[in-house]
Amino acid sequence: MFNDPFGFPGTIGFFSIFNIIFFLILGLIIFAIIYNIKNWHKNNNSPRLTVEASVVTKRMSTSHHNHHNANNTVSSSYSNYYYATFQFESGDRMELGVSGEEFGMLVEGDVGKLTFQGTRYISFERFR
Repeated sequence: MFNDPFGFPGTIGFFSIFNIIFFLILGLIIFAIIYNIKNWHKNNNSPRLTVEASVVTKRMSTSHHNHHNANNTVSSSYSNYYYATFQFESGDRMELGVSGEEFGMLVEGDVGKLTFQGTRYISFERFR
C-alpha cells in the first residue's frame, strides 16, 4: 500500500507530519536569522542622527523561560527588555530599545539630545 522506507506499515503518515513540522520550524529559524541580519545591516547603513527629543514614556517587557535538565530538575530564567519612547519637535515619536542602565537613568519628561542610528539607540544627553 505505502512504500515505507523503514518497513513499518502505517507509519508513513507520522514521518510526513514530522517532516512538515521539522521544515516549518527550520524555515521559521532561517526567516528570523535573515530578518535580524537585514535589520542589523539597515541600521549600519543608516545615518547617525542627533536631534532634540523628550522622553515620553518608558516600558519594560519580561520573558520567563523554563529549562528542563537531564536529571529531571527544572531551572528558570528571566530576560528583561527595556524600551523608551522619544518625541521629536515635529511631534513624531519613536520607540527604541535601551539597556537596563540607560532605562534607569531616563526620566519621563526629560528633554535633551537623542542620538540614534536607524532603530538603534546610541545615547541621550539631558538639557536639564
